[in-house]
Amino acid sequence: MNRISLLTVSVLCAAAFVANAQVGGKVDLSKLPPAASKTPVTYATDIKPIFEKSCVRCHGAEKPKARLRMDSLESVTKGSEHGAIVVAGKGAESKLVLSVARITADPDQHMPPLKNRAGILPLTKDEVSLIRAWVDQGAK
Repeated sequence: MNRISLLTVSVLCAAAFVANAQVGGKVDLSKLPPAASKTPVTYATDIKPIFEKSCVRCHGAEKPKARLRMDSLESVTKGSEHGAIVVAGKGAESKLVLSVARITADPDQHMPPLKNRAGILPLTKDEVSLIRAWVDQGAK
């Protein structure tokens, strides 16, 4: 195998690994709460307060874990060192929604983690539903 073919295979394998890691393998979408019926859902009014309470302590300006910042709309839509966490218009396909709903196959991707130093509790179903609605409505 020449160097270019080997590099291509390596890149494809890495891409497949990252794509699978985005949702932690198989996900039982039946456990995902439905999107909230509220419209419109906005980042500033509805989502930012949830992120400030549950996410920014680890994903803020100082040493953001996985290089993911959750303290601004631009940062959230930019994603992390592992890629996008939001698929605008598709909450059920967004790593953010699956992680906060705690339904990824890999418990290490559940956010916030069960055992975290800050003692942050998991998001409520209503909070997850609101985040899903925000993503479904375009994540603006």
